[in-house]
Amino acid sequence: MTQGDRRDGRRVRGAALGLLAWACGIAFFLPVAWMVLTSFHREPDAATNPPSLVAPLTLHGYREFFGVGGAGVSPWPPLLNSLTASVASTLLVLALAVPAAYALSIRPVRKWRDVLFFFLSTKMLPLVAGLLPVYLVAQNTRMLDSIWLLVILYTSMNLPIAVWMMRSFLAEVPVEILEAASIDGAGLPTTLLRIVGPVALPGIAATALISFIFSWNELLFARVLTGVVAGTSPVFLTGLVTSQGLFLAKVCAAATVVSLPVLVAGFAAQDKLVQGLSLGAVK
Repeated sequence: MTQGDRRDGRRVRGAALGLLAWACGIAFFLPVAWMVLTSFHREPDAATNPPSLVAPLTLHGYREFFGVGGAGVSPWPPLLNSLTASVASTLLVLALAVPAAYALSIRPVRKWRDVLFFFLSTKMLPLVAGLLPVYLVAQNTRMLDSIWLLVILYTSMNLPIAVWMMRSFLAEVPVEILEAASIDGAGLPTTLLRIVGPVALPGIAATALISFIFSWNELLFARVLTGVVAGTSPVFLTGLVTSQGLFLAKVCAAATVVSLPVLVAGFAAQDKLVQGLSLGAVK
């Protein structure tokens, strides 16, 4: 086989992989596009089988979701609860994960592999197995239906993954920079904020985005441990399925609105996310 034939073979394989990637991307995007399209239909058009692509568009589903005209329950408290729990837990995760990852990568402690395995083992327990103990603790401490209980839970749930991610990112920080900072008399807080932070910013952004998404989408604990005061947006979505039936256009409008913060955050941090997820992949 000549060199030209090998080049042609690589081009064909590259084109085939590109087409496969596009097909997978379209397959993943189609349900989201269909949900958004359905959210602009009237309920009779959204419930037709087979669905209609040429049905007239309207904002009736969004008006019902936001309670325009005084009808329905306002979605703003659940949305604000989700935003509070997700942002606060993400900030706490970063505040704890960065020093922990620094200790496990740049300044490794004894038996650091055992520490990492312990962090990973905490994710092996099914969430439903820890639901009853958490509920009893929350009941005895009078923290049921409290947004700060969700902040604590989301922080503890996302911290192991964040430590694992941040360790791989911080392991790529050049040791020479840290040694120069140490010679100049920089302490640990200064090193973390002014040296490690800017260098590992893509990894921090990727970790923050993953933690935010996990917190925003969590349903099980929020459904069981909250009620009227601290209910989150996923809990609010489940409340749209009532005994009167499933109003598909309204549900799709609600799902679109609830998905927007995650999509906006991912779009805003996409460059940092790609850099962060690829950092340390190739040694």
